[in-house]
Amino acid sequence: MRIKYIIFSAFIFMLGVQSCAPTKQVRYANKSLPEMYSNDNLDTLSVAKLNYETFFKDSKLIQLIDTALANNQELNIFMQQIALANNEIQVRKGEYLPFVNYNAGVEVEKVGEYTRNGSVEQNLSIREGEAFPEPLTNYTIGLSATWELDIWKKLRTSKKAAVMEYLATIEGRNFIVTNLVSEIAENYYELIALDNQLKIIDRNLELQNSALEVVKLQKQAAKATEFAVKRFKAEVLKNKSERFEIKQKITESQNKLCFLIGKKPKSIDRSSEDFLNLEINSLTAGIPSQLLSNRPDIRQAEYELAAAKLNVKVARKSFYPSLGLRAGLGLEAFNPKFIIKTPESLLYGLTTDIVGPLINRRAIKAIYNNANAKQLQAVYEYEMTILKGFIEVENGLSNINNLKQNYINKNKEVLTLNQSIDIVGKLYQSARADYMEVLLTQRDALEAKIDLVKTKKEQLIANVNVYRALGGGWR
Repeated sequence: MRIKYIIFSAFIFMLGVQSCAPTKQVRYANKSLPEMYSNDNLDTLSVAKLNYETFFKDSKLIQLIDTALANNQELNIFMQQIALANNEIQVRKGEYLPFVNYNAGVEVEKVGEYTRNGSVEQNLSIREGEAFPEPLTNYTIGLSATWELDIWKKLRTSKKAAVMEYLATIEGRNFIVTNLVSEIAENYYELIALDNQLKIIDRNLELQNSALEVVKLQKQAAKATEFAVKRFKAEVLKNKSERFEIKQKITESQNKLCFLIGKKPKSIDRSSEDFLNLEINSLTAGIPSQLLSNRPDIRQAEYELAAAKLNVKVARKSFYPSLGLRAGLGLEAFNPKFIIKTPESLLYGLTTDIVGPLINRRAIKAIYNNANAKQLQAVYEYEMTILKGFIEVENGLSNINNLKQNYINKNKEVLTLNQSIDIVGKLYQSARADYMEVLLTQRDALEAKIDLVKTKKEQLIANVNVYRALGGGWR
């Protein structure tokens, strides 16, 4: 009856201590989003569901992405983060299971004869006529166990928090993949756009060199001046300089792609032909609420918030007393020949204790307050990630529409200026236009062609950015 009374009293005490633990009001995350994007697209299908092999049509680009997913250093580094998070789950799982250890020991002890222990040994014998050996040896072998009973589920909650953090690292890896796919596609389109700009410069140099020769002949025939020759020559030199600048950009773009795919600098195999006729994929953005499940960074923030909430519970349960068990079982004797003799050499013990914070609760309270602050921080980060994702999609869809109209106008501008070059050339030969009109028309046509290539590149990249913003590329 006395033992039952003690256990009951301890239980009531623990409940009383539990009721004294602090609590704070939790702020829930606002996940609300508009029903549709501003382009009035009510299609519930999202291009984010497509894997990159289906979204991209260029087999050489797909091959680059495949290589990057196998060799990219940043991705491989983050994979170790996933391994660390997985190991942390095993660590926390082991904390609420019993710890069992084995032990074996040998002890030699010689005490003074005029001490309490020495006097006892002098006056006692093991058996009749047999005194204690001197020095006294002691041999032990056995098992010991400790176990913290997870009565408040603090340790299990800690393990659940580790699981949430592990899932967050998985989504973090998916987010890196999404950005990696997007970055490779952007650099690939940048590279083939530079190839086409170089071709335009080369074709323009051919025309300008021909014009320069014509002006030189006209000078010999006294139909043009040395000033006109110098201006045409200066224009040729200017375009040659731009050609070297573009070649440098091509080198840097190739090297960046090599870095992304984890390879040493080399020439990148690419499809640069017929760039202006590349088909632009028509995108279906779906509805905004799909971002919550499609975007890895939003899912990562959601798991991190869940882990933060669980860590608050763990911190709060630190105020509660813990119940522990300690047990031991083994054999002990002063002579090895007696150690296997039972029950005389048998030893065992069992201890239970209740430990809880009493005096220094401020430190635990500070930890609890920090956990609450981190939870609130995770709420804000989750909301910010959702808002960021929605705005990125809105900006991307608007950019696609505006670039489409821009490309149409740029294309008309190039066609018009090409016609102008033919017209001004004929006028110049018939002395109805001066060389400055020829130069300016050629320069405008060159700039318009390069701008058309840049606009096409921006269209392709805009599609990639919307694909990424919607959460595509990691599947």
